[in-house]
Amino acid sequence: MRKNITLVLKPELGRDNYEIVERKGKGHPDTLSDTLAERLSNAYSKYTLNNFGAVLHHNFDKVGMMGGKCEVEFGHGRMLEPIRVLLNGRASSKFGDIKINVKEILLNETRNFFAECFPMLNFDSDVRILYEVSEGSSPGGVKGKESKRHRWFEPENLDDLGELKKLNCNDTSMGCSFYGYSILENIVYNLEKFLNSDEYKISHPWIGSDIKIMGFWGNNEVSITMCVPQLCTFVNNVEEYISNKKQVEADIIKYIKTLYPEVILNLFINTRDKIDEKNTDLYLTFTGSSIEMGDEGFVGRGNRMGGLITPRRFYTMEGICGKNPIYHTGKMYSVASYIIAKKIYEKTGANCSVEMIGQSGQSLSNPWKITIYTDKNISYELCEEISCEVLDNFGVISNGIINGEFPLC
Repeated sequence: MRKNITLVLKPELGRDNYEIVERKGKGHPDTLSDTLAERLSNAYSKYTLNNFGAVLHHNFDKVGMMGGKCEVEFGHGRMLEPIRVLLNGRASSKFGDIKINVKEILLNETRNFFAECFPMLNFDSDVRILYEVSEGSSPGGVKGKESKRHRWFEPENLDDLGELKKLNCNDTSMGCSFYGYSILENIVYNLEKFLNSDEYKISHPWIGSDIKIMGFWGNNEVSITMCVPQLCTFVNNVEEYISNKKQVEADIIKYIKTLYPEVILNLFINTRDKIDEKNTDLYLTFTGSSIEMGDEGFVGRGNRMGGLITPRRFYTMEGICGKNPIYHTGKMYSVASYIIAKKIYEKTGANCSVEMIGQSGQSLSNPWKITIYTDKNISYELCEEISCEVLDNFGVISNGIINGEFPLC
């Protein structure tokens, strides 16, 4: 059993008398970048697993999107300039003598991604791909000396994948997560899921996906300000826009009151809207996302592990989406922290936060430091048992990541 776990009793997990919670919806440019990066990693991982029996070295965590230019009017919209997508990172392009068409794998997944998220776009004309994937190794190899670094992205066989023999941290990094959501966290997380659900959009086809929610808890009240785009092709005039806005406001209030009838709710939607004789400024879009018109998104700027942005919680700047799902320390420890916190919460009812630190080159399954914070007195032995169970099964975690089983963003 490991002895490097510190268990800390921390009432209320730092939320005290107020709380701030944010969620960027699935159409937000940052969430789009995170999601695409993770899908690229998963697609590449599945390809190399199926063809070579292992996930080859790669990372696509520097993906970004830069907004296009769009013309919008009631009942109609069109792209004037394309959305630019930066496919950036590193990947093995061959295994022994077998070449891997990395570009084809990534472009096919990107095309599928845009078809799912923005069916109104023509991928060939409305999206411009900036392909910058390389094979450069990290520092460590010395010219004239034998080093695994020289074959990091050009393995001759499975023996060149050191992680198959001993799984070590690829970097000195940390990961953290929590489980046991507050009322505000539950509202913000589930509200975005509700509005962006297929079921809701069947009856409300005008609603866009770039829904951003900011929640504040204070004085025993929940205050929410949010942006909800409307699709111009389903909105014929200002009156319909206003009617839709009133409808979604009523639906939100009903949804939240169903979850928490006792909550005092203050709700604000599209506060920048302006309608008068001289000016009309509405959140009216062609695609349902601000990526259509100048906005930008990059991996690591959006929701953290668990799907929320929670400045009153423990936090890391680690951008985990697109990183290697086998050995990347920050990614693996973020997911492992989430699983451990969730298991402790389910066993004890204690709200739980977990922090892990790994040392470069040292065993991934034995973090340098683990700190577990709970708001109840619980057994150290239980925390150690759960931590060991999770950390001894990174293979299961990797499979879960590759198959999209965890809420990375």
